[in-house]
Amino acid sequence: MSKEKFSIIPLGDRIVVKPVNKDEMAKSPSGIIIPDSASKEKPARGTAVAVGPGKYENGALQPMTVSVGNTVLFSKYGYDEVKVDDEEYYILSESSVLGIIPKK
Repeated sequence: MSKEKFSIIPLGDRIVVKPVNKDEMAKSPSGIIIPDSASKEKPARGTAVAVGPGKYENGALQPMTVSVGNTVLFSKYGYDEVKVDDEEYYILSESSVLGIIPKK
């Protein structure tokens, strides 16, 4: 989803993430279904759909590391949930991102 079509423009070091479907997270890569109780403490995963410009530190803009389209792992408790056009999104700061999953 491009920035022009998305109706939320994040400010500062905020990121808008489309969470991975819970059904996709419940299966291992080989197709084994993982019980919900086994994945309770794992970080959340999603795709960045909009990214802010970064934040200012000591008068200089620090650019974002995360860019639109990156798949990210983030803290389960460090985001705010919003609904846009019946779709669920999370807004979080870049410091809540634990890592970027490289594309294969």
